[in-house]
Amino acid sequence: MNISPWASLLGLANRAGKCISGEELVVKAVQKQQAKCVLLSMDASDNTKKKITDKCSFYRVEVKWIENRYSLGNAIGKDQRVVVAVTDQGFAKKLTALLD
Repeated sequence: MNISPWASLLGLANRAGKCISGEELVVKAVQKQQAKCVLLSMDASDNTKKKITDKCSFYRVEVKWIENRYSLGNAIGKDQRVVVAVTDQGFAKKLTALLD
């Protein structure tokens, strides 16, 4: 299985303790301005998409879309995740560049 560059970088950020996953925890991180960028799965529920994108636009946090919850979860060694926040500026900058 060929792992994409953004996924291996996200895995690295996760191992470094610079990732937060789970809707409520990500929302809190955005509000506390700890989240530098948020990765949101395209197959998240409409409610979740709206909640996360609204919060992120209010707090000016960049949102990047990932094709599905499995590739997002896989990247951080979990089963499936719909939303992940990156709390480190360096990782966030590189990730957003890779996902553009």
